[in-house]
Amino acid sequence: MALVEIRDVSKHYHKGGQTIKPLDGVSLDIESGEFISLMGASGTGKSTLLNVVASIDRPDRGSVKIDGVEIEGLSRTRLARWRAANIGYIFQTHNLIPVLTAYENVEMPLLLLPMGRAERRRRIEVALAAVDLLDRADHYPRQMSGGQEQRAGIARAIVANPKVVVADEPTGDLDPETSDQILTLLKRLNEELNTTLLMVTHDSEAATIADRQFKLVAGQLEEQGVVAS
Repeated sequence: MALVEIRDVSKHYHKGGQTIKPLDGVSLDIESGEFISLMGASGTGKSTLLNVVASIDRPDRGSVKIDGVEIEGLSRTRLARWRAANIGYIFQTHNLIPVLTAYENVEMPLLLLPMGRAERRRRIEVALAAVDLLDRADHYPRQMSGGQEQRAGIARAIVANPKVVVADEPTGDLDPETSDQILTLLKRLNEELNTTLLMVTHDSEAATIADRQFKLVAGQLEEQGVVAS
């Protein structure tokens, strides 16, 4: 059984009298420890699929199971707790809270879990060390570079040891050199920590670091680099 099972997922929106269907019967299996990249033109539904997997949005049809749990069947309260323990989210714009230090930003997901202060500290220090940011633990976002802010965001995404980490254009706001550093970090986390990653990117070169690459076209997933028989 795959860690993530996406089955016949559809999602539509109404806009200006038209029905827009970014996802139209999407199915995909993601194995534990696998790194998947997802490309597609702007507005094709890449972030919609990411949000469905992260349980931020619900599909109109179909199902998503993560480690055997069908997330659409959870109540809002149970879903919030489940998401905090099982999903890490890396944002394009970091989404760090300006008045909190790197340590406090990374701590945020753990405050939703039944965990003592000592265990929280241990996990935060491990996460910050994993992204080479332990020496910036007491720094505020304004005192860090863009790359350091993104690393703090990655530490926050992995601190609860989630089953799946989703990344929405994690290098979209970074210069080429810093982008390469972040991609190298994501690959290292995938290989060394066996982190399961689903990454949306517009950069075809960045997409190639993944184990498998997909493109979203007309609401359907097309695997790249696969020759049809």
